[in-house]
Amino acid sequence: MAKRVKLYTLHTFSATGGIQKMTRTLAYSLSTLARKHHWNFKLWSAYDSNKDLVPKYLFAENFKGFAGNRAALILQTIGTATKPDIVIISHINLAIIGIIVKIINPKCKVWLIAHGIEVWRPLSALKKVFLKRCDKIISVSSFTRQQMISRHQIDPAICTVLNNAVDPFMKLPQNFEKPGRLKKRYRLTTNNPIIFTLTRLAATEQYKGHDQVIKVISKLRVKFPGLKYVLAGEYDHKEEIRIQKLITHNKVDEEVILPGFIDEAELSEYFLLADLFVLPSKKEGFGIVFIEALAHGLPVICGNSDGSIDAICNGELGTAINADNLDELEDAITQRLNKPLTDESRKDLQQRCLLHFNEADYRNKLQKLINNE
Repeated sequence: MAKRVKLYTLHTFSATGGIQKMTRTLAYSLSTLARKHHWNFKLWSAYDSNKDLVPKYLFAENFKGFAGNRAALILQTIGTATKPDIVIISHINLAIIGIIVKIINPKCKVWLIAHGIEVWRPLSALKKVFLKRCDKIISVSSFTRQQMISRHQIDPAICTVLNNAVDPFMKLPQNFEKPGRLKKRYRLTTNNPIIFTLTRLAATEQYKGHDQVIKVISKLRVKFPGLKYVLAGEYDHKEEIRIQKLITHNKVDEEVILPGFIDEAELSEYFLLADLFVLPSKKEGFGIVFIEALAHGLPVICGNSDGSIDAICNGELGTAINADNLDELEDAITQRLNKPLTDESRKDLQQRCLLHFNEADYRNKLQKLINNE
């Protein structure tokens, strides 16, 4: 029987972040399934405009952007609520959409994608009502699933885990030579061990763990002469000031490089430039950046108290540490840097990552969820 599936998102193409990357892959997988099985699939985005669409993910006929006009989104949802069999809400901030659909079309299956901190906190009355009306909650990690059950008393039977996948259009390397362009830009040589962190640097989100890495660099540079720490990501002015003070206080001005925002076109080069990816965060819902690093053959160190554990397959693909323990962080980095990377080791890590987090498997799991409804 042909399915009628509608996906609602906040941003899909007009912003860059873990949730947006996940949503693009989800949209592509649903679009591919729809073409194969002759389903009717639509993606409605609250904040994208129609011109933001990236056609390789789905056809224009399947996409509608509301450019921030929430009133239009709600009104058109009311007008079409009787049509879908399954509505997937990609973020709990769109709870009102799920409630509207369920009131008008009780037979429609309404699903929520649960990511991380947006559902690890007390929720508004509206969002609580929405959760009670959900037919399925798809968590991106086992940690988030457990949070949904323990914090919000969600029936475990409707909670499932669907780990994120590497974007099918991310250009992955066949060889692992460090890019000369970036080496020249930052005056680096093959003798510089390089630690890399990529994250959003916001004054309101001081749980990512880059502070901890800055604090251990002064000790690590003694063991690894020429060590550089590339701390990348868009930052607000307040956080920039705080980070600069932290760097100066720890006397690592020569070791820390702050590229700021990295364009998607250059991201692969930064993963290739580095010898180790470190993000000892305490509040990652999953951490797509971890599997992106691993897909470039780059070893990963993450925190052990959040969804990051899923991204490294419980230690199979990376190292998890107590993000509050500086000695543990230093030891983990030391052990990794003492094992020089080779093309063979990077290729092996890349292949093992893609074995777990490829889009084809993601799509197959998604199909089973839809067909079982």
